[in-house]
Formats: sequence, structure tokens, C-alpha cells
Amino acid sequence: MALRTIRTEGDPVLTKVCRPVAEITPRIRTLVEDMLDTMYDACGVGLAAPQVGILKRIAVVDVGTEEPEPVILINPEILESSGEQTGDEGCLSVPGKAGTVTRPNYVKVKAFDLDMKEMIYEGEGLKARAFCHEIEHLDGKLYTRLVEGELHDVSYEEEPEDTEGD
Repeated sequence: MALRTIRTEGDPVLTKVCRPVAEITPRIRTLVEDMLDTMYDACGVGLAAPQVGILKRIAVVDVGTEEPEPVILINPEILESSGEQTGDEGCLSVPGKAGTVTRPNYVKVKAFDLDMKEMIYEGEGLKARAFCHEIEHLDGKLYTRLVEGELHDVSYEEEPEDTEGD
């Protein structure tokens, strides 16, 4: 397992359409492990293969809710969507920025897992947003094209240390 470099806006790999995965090889398994490590290290809730320079239809999502483990999406496609949510959205490939984006509030996604078993995932709220965001990366699209208004700066300050009892 290793951390991979996250490609940032302006890198041409982020504008390319990814190729489907035909079979799970040891290299694909390693890529998925590395993507999870990279996502967690960057404090993200999702990461798509092109964000680490690989043009394969693979994404990982972990919003810390229902599933006890992260969701691995191989060759994902959105089957259904409904509702609407508008909120701040950011991206590991557009560091330090966020913008207001409207997305479906519910999505149903079909994808394969690491055993090439077909899976159906459903998500609402942040999970639906993450599914849509990561799947768009696989089609060479950044969320910035959907931003309503301007991008704004964001900073994630560290939590203040607990000084109680000092």
C-alpha cells in the first residue's frame, strides 16, 4: 500500500474519459488499496482513479455512514436519481476551494466489487453527492463546471487541543 500523488485541476488526465475494467488483476487490487490510503491521508470522502493518474473506471467512497467498509466502485453507473440538494462541494483535485453545487439527493448505483460481483448501492445526502462526484471524474468532468456562483477559499484548521485539566 502506498500513497499516490493526487492530480490537480489543469492536469489533462482529469479531462479524459476512463476505460472500463475488464478483469481484476493484482495491479487493480493494489491500485484500489493505494486509492483508499491516498483518500484517507487527504481526508477525502471519495477518490476516482484519474485523480491518481489512472484512466480506469474505478472510484472509492467512504462517507463514514452505513457501510462498515468503504464502497469500491468498478465500472459504476447511476441507475436512478431523485430529489435535489444544494450545498458546498469540494474536491481533492481542486485543493483549498469549494463551491455551491446542486445534485440529486438520492442515487442508486450499479457497480462491480473487487470480486467482479455486481453490486447495487444506494445513497442519500452526502453519499449521493459523493457517488455523483466520483462517477463524473470517470467521464473527465470536474465539479467546478456545476458550481453556482464563484468558488470560494476553504481552510481546514486543526481542532484546538483539549486543555481541560491543565
